[in-house]
Amino acid sequence: MKTRIALGQLVLRLALGVGFLIPVMDRLGWLGAPGSGVAWGSWANFTTYTNTLLPFLSTGGASIMGIFATIAEAVFGICLIIGYKTWQAALGSAILTLIFGLCMAIFVNVMAPFKYPVFVFTGAGLLLSCISEYKWSIDSLLKPHRPSSAARKAC
Repeated sequence: MKTRIALGQLVLRLALGVGFLIPVMDRLGWLGAPGSGVAWGSWANFTTYTNTLLPFLSTGGASIMGIFATIAEAVFGICLIIGYKTWQAALGSAILTLIFGLCMAIFVNVMAPFKYPVFVFTGAGLLLSCISEYKWSIDSLLKPHRPSSAARKAC
C-alpha cells in the first residue's frame, strides 16, 4: 500500500505540475501562435479571456489578476514537480483552480469548467495536500515530515 501511495503522489505531483506549466507557456506564446491549435498563443488573448472571467474588473485590473494567476501557476507547477513545499503548493493550487472554476461557471456558463479538468485539479490538489510524506521530493531530502500544522491536521 505504501508503494502505491508513494508512486501515486509522485505521478499526481508531476501531472499537476505539468498541467500548470503548459498553460503558462501557452499564454506566453511559447507553444505556438494564436490559431495554431493552442488555447491563447499570446498574452493579449489570455488577458481578454481573463477579463471574460472577471468582468467586474477593468481591462487593467484583469491584466493584473492574470499576472498574479500566471505567477502562481508557474510557482505551483515548479514546486509540485520538484516536490518543494509540496503540501502548500498543492493546497494553493486547489484554491486557485476552485476560484478559476467558479468564475468560469458564473461568468461563462455552468458547463465551462467541466469541459476542462478544472475541478479534477481542485480535488487532486486537496488530496495531494493531505499526504503525509512526499517520496522522491526535495521535501523528503530537507527534513522528515512532522505533522504539526493545524492546516494539515484538518485532513
